[in-house]
Amino acid sequence: MLTRIDHIGIACFDLDRTVEFYRATYGFEVFHTEVNEEQGVREAMLKINGTSDGGASYLQLLEPTREDSAVGKWLAKNGEGVHHIAFGTADVDGDAQAVRDKGVRVLYDEPRIGSMGSRITFLHPKDCHGVLTELVTSAEQSSAEH
Repeated sequence: MLTRIDHIGIACFDLDRTVEFYRATYGFEVFHTEVNEEQGVREAMLKINGTSDGGASYLQLLEPTREDSAVGKWLAKNGEGVHHIAFGTADVDGDAQAVRDKGVRVLYDEPRIGSMGSRITFLHPKDCHGVLTELVTSAEQSSAEH
């Protein structure tokens, strides 16, 4: 069962400049940064708030590290802006199967490793009214299950 909005992914051309905008404008501070070589992005997670289920809500700022990455291609076509929405879940595998059973295309056969050690998968935007949708199980929840 989806429990919260985990994060909103925002594609940007210059991560440092975009982080500074969110810090100066809204007071959001960087909670975590990393480079995800598999996905070809450099990212910063800006924590917005904690949630009653022990998770949090973030803005995820994404700068491509290569033009052929999914975010790089998206930026070339669309420019900067909202790239995806991610919903938190205690069971990314089960929820991915549940939406797959309802006819929604799940982009990965098995969840992959995402930000901060989370387990993630994406749902096809054409099946989600034009919105690229991510399902996320935080690293803390993933380790508690295993």
